[in-house]
Amino acid sequence: MALIHPTAVVDPKAQIDSSVAIGAYTVVGPHVRIAAGTTVGPHCVIEGHTTIGRDNRIFQFASLGAVPQDKKYAGEPCELVIGDRNTIREFSTYNIGSPGGGGVTRVGNDNWLMAYVHLAHDCIVGNNTIFANNSQLAGHVEVGDWVILGGFTVVHQFVRIGAHGMTAMCSLLFADQPPFVMSQGQPAQARSMNFEGLRRRGFDPGRIAAVKAMHKALYRDQLTLEQAKARIAELAAQAPAAAPDVALMLSFLGGVDPKRGIVR
Repeated sequence: MALIHPTAVVDPKAQIDSSVAIGAYTVVGPHVRIAAGTTVGPHCVIEGHTTIGRDNRIFQFASLGAVPQDKKYAGEPCELVIGDRNTIREFSTYNIGSPGGGGVTRVGNDNWLMAYVHLAHDCIVGNNTIFANNSQLAGHVEVGDWVILGGFTVVHQFVRIGAHGMTAMCSLLFADQPPFVMSQGQPAQARSMNFEGLRRRGFDPGRIAAVKAMHKALYRDQLTLEQAKARIAELAAQAPAAAPDVALMLSFLGGVDPKRGIVR
């Protein structure tokens, strides 16, 4: 309790680890759970059925666990679940899920989420992502591991962004972005693959060559999506070390909605 500022309003039903620090004038609701080592800055509001893991740093003026901005929502006990070691910067707004989308908005571990980021209902964010200032996700968006969103990126509802992808500043995504792809524009178009990011994460030249081959099949050889998938599947035998990367790409492409398609 010594780590909770006397002006903070913490509901006695909230489950707060004794090591959690809570700043001045922050409000914490009755269904909130916060694990060890997390710090919450001043003037935050954490409400709803919100679970926050260990060693997160939540900066001032964040709003976590508010009801979704969805007219169909009728007070159901949906959730916001945040993992461990995340940095959540100022004026972020993360909503709980909705009954029509599984009921949970989820953030993984080790994410760096900058100021004014919005996560709408039922968004799923993986691990080790970076969202620059004012990145905005509409409802039901899925973001894979190691994704980097440039500042002011806006993502349409139900769009998916595959692992290791990247967007340039002010990108507007209306279609799924496959793994490894870098996109830019309004609407966003695929520009290249995130080769520098892969090198920084320890991808060897053979795996990077396989990613280049996937890019060629998807974007350079004038193939249909089904033809590109068949070409990409052959890479697993040609470059066994890249088999997990091929499987990641094929799994993602298998879930593409034909009406939405992929960024081109």
